[in-house]
Amino acid sequence: MNAQMSGYASARQAYTEAAVLTAPPERLVVMLFDGASRFLARTSAALRANEPQAASLNLRRAVAIIDELNLSLDMSYGEVPGKLRSIYLFHKRHLVEAGVARDADAVDRVADLMRELSEAFKQVADGGLPAEQ
Repeated sequence: MNAQMSGYASARQAYTEAAVLTAPPERLVVMLFDGASRFLARTSAALRANEPQAASLNLRRAVAIIDELNLSLDMSYGEVPGKLRSIYLFHKRHLVEAGVARDADAVDRVADLMRELSEAFKQVADGGLPAEQ
């Protein structure tokens, strides 16, 4: 890596760290969802390319993010955190099963469900509640 590329990587990392350190909690949740989405896309692509090691690594990263989302829940806020915990555990269970089965389509289905939840969190982070349907 040349010095210019290294400088770019350092600047990008510093920007990312600053964004995380200064983000409000609801924005951090959105960032976690975005990270999980990227890792799930990589998992799915690796499974389709018959690259089990890359798939496993990215799946573990996505599951770690789901674990972090789950552990960050404040259960003192009534029913919502309990429902979110159930959703996170559902996602985790299905991702583990998809990883064992090496099923890219199952990973994509969970990723789609997580994207829907992420959109709701994005609306909250942007100051609005999701519209009832």
